[in-house]
Amino acid sequence: MKKLISCAALALLTAAASAQPLPAYDLLLRGGRVIDAKNRIDAVMDVAIKDGKIARVAPGLAPGDAIKTIDVRGMVVSPGLIDLHVHVYNGTGEKGSYAGDLSVPPDGFTFRAGVTTVVDAGCAGWRNFEDFKDRIIDRSKTRVLAMLNIVGAGMRGGKWEQDMGDMDGEATAKMAQRYPGLIIGVKAAHFSGPEWKPIDEAVIAGNKANLPVMVDFGVDQPTRPLYDLLTKKLRPGDIYTHMFSGLRQEQDPASKGPSKAFVEGRARGIYFDTGTGGGSFKFMLAVPIISQGFKPDSLSTDLHTGSMNSATKDILNVASKMMAIGLSLPEVIADMTAHPARQIKREDLGNLSPGSVADIAVISVQKGRFGYLDMVNTRVDGAQKLVAELTIKDGKIVYDLNGLSALPWTASPGDVKLDPRWTTFPRQDPALGVTAR
Repeated sequence: MKKLISCAALALLTAAASAQPLPAYDLLLRGGRVIDAKNRIDAVMDVAIKDGKIARVAPGLAPGDAIKTIDVRGMVVSPGLIDLHVHVYNGTGEKGSYAGDLSVPPDGFTFRAGVTTVVDAGCAGWRNFEDFKDRIIDRSKTRVLAMLNIVGAGMRGGKWEQDMGDMDGEATAKMAQRYPGLIIGVKAAHFSGPEWKPIDEAVIAGNKANLPVMVDFGVDQPTRPLYDLLTKKLRPGDIYTHMFSGLRQEQDPASKGPSKAFVEGRARGIYFDTGTGGGSFKFMLAVPIISQGFKPDSLSTDLHTGSMNSATKDILNVASKMMAIGLSLPEVIADMTAHPARQIKREDLGNLSPGSVADIAVISVQKGRFGYLDMVNTRVDGAQKLVAELTIKDGKIVYDLNGLSALPWTASPGDVKLDPRWTTFPRQDPALGVTAR
């Protein structure tokens, strides 16, 4: 009997020892330059994470209070980046379609650039959105949000995108209302006709579902001038993308600065987005327009198979390019975090407020000579380049370029069982009690 009691007591003591309280934080980033536009922070501080949320942002947090502490001195710590304009409806097998082969799988192109949230800009319409949701949104580690194309069939190419009979604001709004917070806007794009119907129907959908409209204005037509779009048709809070394309009278021909449409559109509350893409950004517009004080409200890539290897590459390349022609580091961070979050009415994202989702990009600012390209293959040289070193989504590391979070192979492994609290890359060694997942 005594032996049984002593065994039970030992078991209780062992359980109590193994149930020691966890440290206050799961992950601590120490000593980085924190840039958080929403909270007006630009200072060297520490960022602590607990249970997938931002726990605290302050200087001098104690390393012993965290399961894992990473030294990020000399680096920028920002909210996870938001790419406001991408094309990721990949995998349908449809040739020559942004609802198919022209789109890219999101997880292959996001975390390595510090991006934790993307907005698919109109690949799917109300007819095929649920396939897009099942095929891509629900299966991606990246947070994928969507702007519904005003064309029910989505961005499938010429005959579909020019079909005015399939432009339906009522049906678009109905689908958007079915998925609030996931469908965060309406897209009108690529229309080549003289009519206003895609814009009018998109605004109908936007009004009914309380969503912004993003416009790629398609072919420049005298019957629907850019001035009328920005001063009469769109509403405050709507978004004009491809702002530096030069394809639709964006530049004043005399001053080389912003056109009257741009100036008056901004005064009405229209947002202006880069959406650089494969053929939507020229230095001959961007340089003089920015030099005259007209800067983007958001930076985005228009990422697809034609832009990922050409002038755009990724969002940090776009940001580095914009820094080379006049934007500051805090401006480009704001244009990839707080500003797009505001535009899509998801201000729960794009910030490091305590309690917010712990999406974080740790970025190094490399010095040297770097060349940046535009759609007509001209170059601007820059002295800085932004590189994603570490990406954290929902409080866990999902990308680590140079092993900032890793121990030397000769070091003691410590308690590997706690790895899953702060990383998606636990040490997968059966000898240490952790097996591959």
